[in-house]
Amino acid sequence: RSCNPPVGNLATGRTPVTLTTCGQNSTELYCFYSDQNLLHQASHGCGQPRCTKCNANQPDNSHLPADMTDDFFANPISWWQSAQGVHREEIRLDFETEFYLTHVIAVFKSPRPAAMVLERSQDYGQTWRPYKYFSVNCTATFGLQDDLTEEGSMCTSRYSDALPCTRGEVIYRALSPANKIEDPYSPEAQDLLKLTNLRLLLLKRQECPCHGLGLVEKPQRFSHYAIYDLIIRGSCFCNGHAEECELANRSGVMENVVSSRHSVHGKCVCRHNTAGDHCEKCAPLYNDQPWKPGDGKTGAPNECKKCRCHNHADSCHFDLSVWLASGKRSGGVCDNCKHNTEGHRCQRCKPGYYRDRGKPMSSTEVCKPCACQPMGSANATFSRSWRCHPKTGFCYCKPGVAGPNCDRCLMGYWGFGEKGCRPCDCARDCDQHTGNCFNGYDNEPFFNIPIGGRIPDLLQTPTNESEEEWKWNDHEQGFSALRHPEKCVCKEKVLGSVTDFCQMKYAYVIKARILSAHDKGTHAEVVVKVKKVLKSGKVKIARSNRSIYPESWTNRGCTCPILNPGTDYLIAGQEDSRTSKLLVNMNSLVKPWKAYLGKQVSDILRTGCK
Repeated sequence: RSCNPPVGNLATGRTPVTLTTCGQNSTELYCFYSDQNLLHQASHGCGQPRCTKCNANQPDNSHLPADMTDDFFANPISWWQSAQGVHREEIRLDFETEFYLTHVIAVFKSPRPAAMVLERSQDYGQTWRPYKYFSVNCTATFGLQDDLTEEGSMCTSRYSDALPCTRGEVIYRALSPANKIEDPYSPEAQDLLKLTNLRLLLLKRQECPCHGLGLVEKPQRFSHYAIYDLIIRGSCFCNGHAEECELANRSGVMENVVSSRHSVHGKCVCRHNTAGDHCEKCAPLYNDQPWKPGDGKTGAPNECKKCRCHNHADSCHFDLSVWLASGKRSGGVCDNCKHNTEGHRCQRCKPGYYRDRGKPMSSTEVCKPCACQPMGSANATFSRSWRCHPKTGFCYCKPGVAGPNCDRCLMGYWGFGEKGCRPCDCARDCDQHTGNCFNGYDNEPFFNIPIGGRIPDLLQTPTNESEEEWKWNDHEQGFSALRHPEKCVCKEKVLGSVTDFCQMKYAYVIKARILSAHDKGTHAEVVVKVKKVLKSGKVKIARSNRSIYPESWTNRGCTCPILNPGTDYLIAGQEDSRTSKLLVNMNSLVKPWKAYLGKQVSDILRTGCK
């Protein structure tokens, strides 16, 4: 629910500032009639006056501004008194921060002024606005109607009578029937109730009527203002988010504040995930929605909502564009993400790091540094700042380079160096360091079976897949397209830059296992099992067995590019929509399948090619 701090006397422990004080420079004599005589007036007048001295430097004879705001129960007959002969006097109370006012009570020892104004400032005394005008005659003095005849007027004659000549009260209520406010934290309420300074301008003195009944000796000794008590009821200002307050710490304005257990302090002890002296903002990590004051009408607390920073930030800020884009559900943007994370919610790893899937997103070690081999990894990836894929950690390799860390040549490539690896000038693999073709079959991780022969059952075959095993299914048969032991020489397309890949405008991109190859005389036909469809065009592609058609079919019985049965390939090529055939030619991209390669191509398709 929305909270309200208790109302107390804002004047307690705070010393008003006045223009004058009696006996400021030297001892001065003044005269007065006793309260007893004035309050129980007989027809013979004010009674006998009493005269005594005032000296601001003598504790027993002083009447200082602080005497207006001391404890009126402990010191009922202490008062402040102005210098003699002044007509215009000012009593000002400066607060160290913003407060809410409910009402003001001034108890005069002298007769109440014939004219005075109560004013407040909301900017620490730079500008002032009136709360109420007080006058015996509102129209003559201020040109305003009297609220006794016109309800809601800014002026009243109710508290300006000379009688009673002592202990006359002046009362101002901030919330009156004319000033009805339903929500005490609304802008209208704040404009009326909030203040940083309060002052009483005493503009015209008046004598007690009984003075005229007898000859007064030295009338100037009676000509002063005197106030027993100044009570300013109000509370600390907390926007509905606190119900207790502590001592504010605004430097330079504290000298007029003497803390006591009855003082009303100005710094709110905030609830509802709010912060600031007046709970006027959300706490550092709670800016996911716009700050609002508590609703004093409905009681809704309007708590601040925590940003989702996954424990990687100490603060967040509210961003209006993010808020509107989310349909006004979430507008928090995390500040200074730690632990190598970034993003509005510290939800992804910074460039050069990747997510450790084994750890929760809130872990301080969720982002691991990329472990890319500098020579083998590509700088010009489709997102320039990425050294490795932020989700998998796989590095982006130069042409012909393989491995999650780009630290070795692909099968069929050699000469690992600054420009990547070069294709072997062989039908099969070659020595990765020298480029010499393998003549025997001991080192070759694939099988050469004549057309019509059967592939043996394989439990495990060396591949470059990271620690994965693959097995033949019983119903899959593989046949080699190589009829003869001579070399098949093909110049193959390499995966170059994003631009190069996009310019080829491939109609389809699939992951497929080669099952068999057939020489049809006029053309070749290769049967594959489609395992994954990364892109398709007009020809529908299902995850099942289908034929692809190499356009190059040499007199040695080779398919170009080389498609070895039993191997998974990444294949990107064109289609013949008229005959619903998937074509493979020398412009096609055909690479032994690697998980990182598939991911790289997927990312290019998703973000690179527009």
